[in-house]
Parts: sequence; structure tokens; C-alpha cells
Amino acid sequence: MTARDPFENPFGADDPDRAAIWEMLVPRDIDAFVSADWSAVADDFITDNFTAISGHFQSDPDGFDMAYPDLEAYRDDWLRQARDFVDQRDAGVYAGDPRRGIFHATRLEEIEISGEAALVRKKFDGALPRADGTSERMNWQTLYWCRKVGGRWKIAGFVGYLPHVRDA
Repeated sequence: MTARDPFENPFGADDPDRAAIWEMLVPRDIDAFVSADWSAVADDFITDNFTAISGHFQSDPDGFDMAYPDLEAYRDDWLRQARDFVDQRDAGVYAGDPRRGIFHATRLEEIEISGEAALVRKKFDGALPRADGTSERMNWQTLYWCRKVGGRWKIAGFVGYLPHVRDA
């Protein structure tokens, strides 16, 4: 079995829809996050009727909530998290390159497309080494629903921060 290159799009030119979704949700998202640059991803979202649910890393849906009733709420929390990450990185909290660690922890290989809609499964399973010898565990998954608008795939919403159990 060949080792997976986490920086390489697993979908080729013969699958342009899945390739475009992967580019949006992996490198563009990670690069925007590690630089706390919302403008780099702002156009990847459908503003009207955007909603997102947080699973709070719980397996019981009774613990899920409507964490982001609109895109502004999600943007504000995304920016808070990204700025906190950048502050920690700049303070030397992480050992090595945390961007590289995020890429290695991220898997997006399952995309179900039906017409102009897609269900996308993005999984995180890895750790970011810290300078103090500990590590920050990344272990969750997000289910995105995307729509093709004007010939371009965009995020309409998601159910995120769900537990991820590694396949046996």
C-alpha cells in the first residue's frame, strides 16, 4: 500500500467536482486558518440560509446544538479559533510546522454528489506536537453539505465537531 501524500488532491482531472471540493475544504481551508485569513475562504460559503450544528465531540445527538445559526456566527468563531491558533504558534507553543501536522491529520476522501448537491466527510485524526513535549490531539469529523452555485462548489452548512472513530 502506497503512503498517502496529505498535500496531494486524491481526485484527478477526470473528477473535477470532487477535486474542486477537496481544494476548497483541505488546502484553502487549512491555509486560511493557519493565517487567520477569513477573506481567503469567505467566498466558499453560501450566505443565505447557512446553518451549522456542533456535535461538541459527543456521540449522542441530544448534545448537539445550533452553534452557528448564520454565517456571521460561524465566521466570528472561526476567526476566534484561528487567531488563538496563530497566537499560540507565534508564541512557540507548537514544535515544528503545525500546518504540516494539520494536513497530515486531515482526510477528505468521501464525497457523495447528487446533481448540484454534495455530502462531504472530512475527518481529522492526528496530533500537533507541542514544544513542551506534549501534543494537541485532533480527532473529530465534519459532515458538510455543499451546493454548486454558478458553476462553483460552496458550503451551505455542516454538522461538525463529531466524534471520529478510526476505521479498524
